Amino acid sequence: MKYCKILLFLGLGLLTPNSSKSTDFAVLRHLKIQLIPPPCDAAVKWGEMTLKTMTKLPKNTPTYGSRALGYMGLTMYETVVNGSKKHVSMAAQMTELPVLPKPKPGVSINYVIALNTGQAFMLKKLFEYANIERLNTIDSLETVILNENKIGLTQSQIDRSVSYGRSVAEAIFEWSKTDGGYQGYAHNFVNTYPFPKGDGKWVPPLKGQVVSLYPLHPFWGQNRTFSPANSQLAVPCVIPFSKERGSEYYEMFNEVYKKNLKLTQTEKEIAAWWSDDPTETFSPPGHSYSIANQVIKKDKPDIFKAAETYARVGTAVADAFINCWKSKFVYHLERPGTFVNRNIKPDWEQLWPEPPFSAFYSGHSVQGASCATVLEAIYGTNYAFTDTSHEGRQKDVRNIEFKSRKFNSFWEAAEESAMSRFYGGIHTKFDNQTGLEEGKKIGGNINKLKWNK
Repeated sequence: MKYCKILLFLGLGLLTPNSSKSTDFAVLRHLKIQLIPPPCDAAVKWGEMTLKTMTKLPKNTPTYGSRALGYMGLTMYETVVNGSKKHVSMAAQMTELPVLPKPKPGVSINYVIALNTGQAFMLKKLFEYANIERLNTIDSLETVILNENKIGLTQSQIDRSVSYGRSVAEAIFEWSKTDGGYQGYAHNFVNTYPFPKGDGKWVPPLKGQVVSLYPLHPFWGQNRTFSPANSQLAVPCVIPFSKERGSEYYEMFNEVYKKNLKLTQTEKEIAAWWSDDPTETFSPPGHSYSIANQVIKKDKPDIFKAAETYARVGTAVADAFINCWKSKFVYHLERPGTFVNRNIKPDWEQLWPEPPFSAFYSGHSVQGASCATVLEAIYGTNYAFTDTSHEGRQKDVRNIEFKSRKFNSFWEAAEESAMSRFYGGIHTKFDNQTGLEEGKKIGGNINKLKWNK
């Protein structure tokens, strides 16, 4: 009520006896945008569209998908940040990010329209190889949101807002071309990569998630991180190889083998819920973006806080996969299937098929922990929620149901995501614990950027 009274007073003070009704409405609407932050509706719709575009998208991978989410979230944030009284641009804070376009002093911008334009531009650029049906749905959403928010605005206000949103997105997209992952979807598997040989080294699985004798994005760890501090994190150490029964190395794989022999139905459901095969879902980083989406829909923050949430989560999981891949292709550590078949049980098959990259450390664990760390900073450490990311999905080939998961905190969800890989038989607990620890550091460095004045 307080805002409404101020709005009415200021509005009446600016109207003249000769004002037309349409002009009066435009003035009032403009003042309302200035006084009351817009709701998160448009941000949520674009969060959902991003996930829809990624789901079962050919050539999409956890690595490239995480990168896309980093740029989608950052673009959303930067197209609205100058409309917020408390938020700060990431320009000159993130690695090599230049100064971005700003509105001219005294010129009004409809930030919902700016966000809308920026998201549509960036999503089509990042997934330019998607089929025409997917690209058309992006255009359709852009048109719907524009039509909903241009009522009462002059054509010059609309054009200016569209132009501003596009200019920010274009600047970020040009910056993205220099990060090392540009158009990474075009060369997912590197057939010239020299495999290191020796005890404990990873070899591509014969029965994996995809049929490939080559590793997925082996040089991804060399890409530019969003947070400068994340590029400086040391690669964690591994446990020395040993096939001697009772050694730490042997027993960490033996633990996976023994657990897979007696999985409960609940543990199988956990493994399936977090599997997030890119050929079936929106991929593991998409699951984190989905959780952010659900939290925003539940909390209903204004558009600025919503954009900050997507930006923090997106850039955190993007950096998580860069650092994780750096470690994977420093050590080339074998997965449980290889060690168990050679040293414990020759014909053993784990619950979940192996992905086409080495083990240490767990990508699920690091990106889940980085997501949890940034969400905790925004929404608190004891935030209860229900993850409905795969609600309604049909049983998988193992007759395992996809049941929504309830959590008392974001960290609890991250720990379950990590444990799911142990239940699936494709990671040791050591892989998972290291991933959780590294993810907390990575998310922490995203939080240390100056988001608020």
